[in-house]
Amino acid sequence: MDILVAAETLRVPAAVDLAAIVIGALTGGLLAAREGFAVSGVLLLAVSGGLGGGLIRDVFLGDLPPVALTNEAYLPTVAIAAGVTFYFSGWLSRLTGLLVVLDAVTLGFFTVIGAGKAQLAGLPSASVVFIGTLTAVGGAVIRDVLLAQRADIVQPGPYNAVAALIGATALTVLSGPLGLDALPVAAAVIVLVAALRVLSVWRGWSAPVAVDLPGRARDRWGRRKRP
Repeated sequence: MDILVAAETLRVPAAVDLAAIVIGALTGGLLAAREGFAVSGVLLLAVSGGLGGGLIRDVFLGDLPPVALTNEAYLPTVAIAAGVTFYFSGWLSRLTGLLVVLDAVTLGFFTVIGAGKAQLAGLPSASVVFIGTLTAVGGAVIRDVLLAQRADIVQPGPYNAVAALIGATALTVLSGPLGLDALPVAAAVIVLVAALRVLSVWRGWSAPVAVDLPGRARDRWGRRKRP
């Protein structure tokens, strides 16, 4: 299947796109509310959570002005989500389990949206994987920068960028070189990314960290030589 044809069929319905933005905005706004931020801080983190990844994606792809600014529904939707977190943060905090699942599904949607747009631009496979992953985690990076903390995606912990990377790679291979129908592939990737994210949170899985293989080999060799 031609990569551009595949990308066309990967277009996500507007309602689904908005749903992903709402969940991302709720997650960012809720974090700001928990930190005791002013209304401007809640709105800023809601924008980064809902639209940050898409803004970075469109800048990288040269699709300017970004769709977050040209689509008349996106910013008002984020503003409404920010208002909900500002006034109902206590109630939303009781839905932690649900928010984890919704956040995981959103990660999957943003991965598919980003990779699909990169395919539509005719980028090579490696770039498609990069843009898909970047779209999924870009908002979280902006959020962490605004919070003046080390980005969550570079620290050991539940799968985030790892899940998006695996999902974007699977989508690129299945809908590109293997030529499978793009819509079933997109649905499967969303489920895959969401499942990896949720399972890593619930089961305590942690993203791998750097390993010193020569040092580990020396330690094992030294233990074997000991009497």
